[in-house]
Amino acid sequence: MTTKDSMNPVTRHTLSVLVENSAGVLSQVSRLFSRKGYNIESLAVGTTDDPTVSRITIELLADNMSTEQIMNQLRKLFTVYSVQELLPERSIRRELVMFKVKAESHDIRNEVIQIANIFRASIIDVSLKSLTLALIGDEDKAEAMQGLLDAFGILELVRTGMVALERGAYTIGDETKEKTEFNLGKNVL
Repeated sequence: MTTKDSMNPVTRHTLSVLVENSAGVLSQVSRLFSRKGYNIESLAVGTTDDPTVSRITIELLADNMSTEQIMNQLRKLFTVYSVQELLPERSIRRELVMFKVKAESHDIRNEVIQIANIFRASIIDVSLKSLTLALIGDEDKAEAMQGLLDAFGILELVRTGMVALERGAYTIGDETKEKTEFNLGKNVL
């Protein structure tokens, strides 16, 4: 965590955004961050249980005031239905990381498999010279596993970006239903 100043520290923020599932929406959202000068640390997008709605999970490094400003700007976009910040203590965050690791001997393969078992990673491909593992977890778990696998030689690594949901029964969709019911004239003028 770095600090901009002692009163308003720069920290990691996770935003969950429900948007219209149509061409150009992701571009609109990412341009907003670019215009404001913020780098997106992690971005994951996919459709929801409603095929006309997509969920974008965005992680950024910013202070609280700037994060609130970005959220307000996102809410002004016509294609955005709902925006919510997911606080770490009230949310579940995960990403998928795939590692392709050198494993040219039986002993090395066994060691890599033991590491995979410790981290509850799945072995998704085996060849004579490599193993491919899939890990689901937070960034600390992924970095710890990467640190151990570095010794064997990581041939390739890919991360999906963080996805997150709020804990408990409340959903971002509840907020969306309220807003669309009572805010039908949004962005008309």
